[in-house]
Amino acid sequence: MPFGYNGKILHVNLTRNRWEIEEPDEIWYRTYMGGSSLASYYLLKHLKPGIDPLSEENILVFACSVVCGTPISGFNRYTVAAKSPHTGGFGESEAGGYWGPELKFAGFDAVVIRGKAPVPSYLWIHKGEVEIRPAGSVWGKDNFQTQEILKEELGDKRARIASIGPAGEKMVPFACIQNDLEHFNGRTGMGAVMGSKNLKSIAVRGKQKMKMADPDKIKEIATWHTKRVKTHPPNVGLTKFGTPGLVTGLNDSGIFPTRNFNQGTFEHADQLSAPTYHSTIFHSTGTCWACAVRCKRRVEKKDGKYLLDKRFGGPEYEAIAALGSMLEVGDIAAVAKGNQRCNLLGMDVCSVGAIIAFAMECFENGLLTLDDTEGQALNFGNADAMLWLIEKIAARQGIGKTLSLGVKKAADVIGKGSDAFAFHIKGNELAFHDGRGKTGMAMGFAVSATGADHIETPHDVAFQGDGVAKLNALGLLEPVKPLETDEEKVKFFVLGQKAWGINNVLGLCNFCSVPIHAMTFPRLVEAVSACTGWETSLHEILTASERSLVMARLFNNREGFSPKDDRVIRRWHEKMPDGPLKGQAIDPQTFQQAIELYYEMSGWDRQGRPLRGKLIELDLGWVRMDKTRPGLGTDG
Repeated sequence: MPFGYNGKILHVNLTRNRWEIEEPDEIWYRTYMGGSSLASYYLLKHLKPGIDPLSEENILVFACSVVCGTPISGFNRYTVAAKSPHTGGFGESEAGGYWGPELKFAGFDAVVIRGKAPVPSYLWIHKGEVEIRPAGSVWGKDNFQTQEILKEELGDKRARIASIGPAGEKMVPFACIQNDLEHFNGRTGMGAVMGSKNLKSIAVRGKQKMKMADPDKIKEIATWHTKRVKTHPPNVGLTKFGTPGLVTGLNDSGIFPTRNFNQGTFEHADQLSAPTYHSTIFHSTGTCWACAVRCKRRVEKKDGKYLLDKRFGGPEYEAIAALGSMLEVGDIAAVAKGNQRCNLLGMDVCSVGAIIAFAMECFENGLLTLDDTEGQALNFGNADAMLWLIEKIAARQGIGKTLSLGVKKAADVIGKGSDAFAFHIKGNELAFHDGRGKTGMAMGFAVSATGADHIETPHDVAFQGDGVAKLNALGLLEPVKPLETDEEKVKFFVLGQKAWGINNVLGLCNFCSVPIHAMTFPRLVEAVSACTGWETSLHEILTASERSLVMARLFNNREGFSPKDDRVIRRWHEKMPDGPLKGQAIDPQTFQQAIELYYEMSGWDRQGRPLRGKLIELDLGWVRMDKTRPGLGTDG
């Protein structure tokens, strides 16, 4: 009998209205472990290259890990993956909350979805059983309405519901998936894939307990971790302020993206900071399964221009930058209102903010006019224009129809040189950290299979000075220099990327786990062993992380991605105009040399393709032998 996992993968074919259960063996689970790795396996193994991401041929995977649902803070996240309609490459996004553990308690470790339902539908997974039900009652509804209606239909207020909003139904390519209106699979358009399959929601309810190899050890680790969360400075800050606590530090460091990455400081940053947030709109905190950090913020405002409902989520740092500094909007209530609309409509707030910033820069440079915008002035600082555009983009109406394509394709439609203001990597709009002040993070944005995603990479500034001690276990002993792009920085990134990847494979929250927060590498190894019964090691876990990274890379190789896609935005090669980093820029030639060294250290060829030896090392020889899947590296 397996420990920590169920040993069951649910396969659902919506076209045929059928489902079946796969029961992989222990070696398979130990090889792929879960999350991004498990999802990558199914996409690489079963998805044909070149398919339309919004066709019924796409495969959508919801994947937990072998430790998801363990009662330790942060062991609650799950992955959703498919071919991305936003980038045309590997699509992946993680979310926390309660949905992942609930799926495990319902008897399954993952759900693999194929085909397209003939009518809008949802899945109901409970007690090891599956129903494909009509979703006519919730199609067209926002995410809050969907949750309320489905819980009433199911007769179970404790059902956990992952759903899409109207934007997902309309297949906006950066539509997201949410659960509990606080937790989001935000990036790469997984909500659009659900919409393309006529799949409104997956509701789960489980009552079986996880069987763990050493429950007493798990209890001991959980108690230790909870105590450490309450004293470990990064976690104490998250409990007190949540991610809005990042605003002041990033602005003071000159890396708070402002005015579509034109600047690194915002003159009204204090109006978006944690103290202002907490003194004006803060209502209460929220959390995820078994988590002591409680980083989630809930907001409420019952009067004034921008009314806020505590049930619809509070803005995280990324939303504050997306709808605040990037647009030069200094009203935290307006930012929170825009975030709540994105939550209810089901759109990735990172992409939405970047797209609106693009539109505003186009407008102020005369590339969009009042004739294009129905008379709405899209000037930076115009909060009402931001809110108007959110609705237009979700509905794909007017200028919103063009902007709903994302900055890369919208620039193709607008033309007139608008691509100069369209900032993306691999088609994915950037999250809001300026690479001119974090060059290792910039490498992460450049080489990530999903494009510019802050969750996929270590952030240099955390490993300065004594902070490097967090990475000593990986063999990194010297402090990181955030502004340098040298051989030592590449070494930091190669090892740090694998460490960061652990969280996506095991479904661990970045705010609880290694290397920055309360969990430590030795205690993580103990936890995995106590849960699964495996005599594991940090080496095995890092190998699982690298295997996942390589599978995602192989997926993109076969979809036609190449070294030209491993880049950063033009604006980061320009000197910062003012602020603490005035004059700082990423040198293009130096950065290119760093990318080439990264390929070499990773065991890839000069075209960024993993070599045969690397695939064999990672037990991915089955990919090499499948000649229908091109894009593998050559030796020599």
